[in-house]
Amino acid sequence: MVTLLWILAVILVIAGIFAIIRGQLLWGIVLIIVGLLVGPGGVSIFA
Repeated sequence: MVTLLWILAVILVIAGIFAIIRGQLLWGIVLIIVGLLVGPGGVSIFA
């Protein structure tokens, strides 16, 4: 489960970075924050 959350967090952060590059600043920031919250290193919303 931890590995799945880590992979999901990485995907969300990468998607957020690409959104910022494409000019969607707000959506990119939201994706990065959600990715950091979901990740096992952050405050996991599932724990």
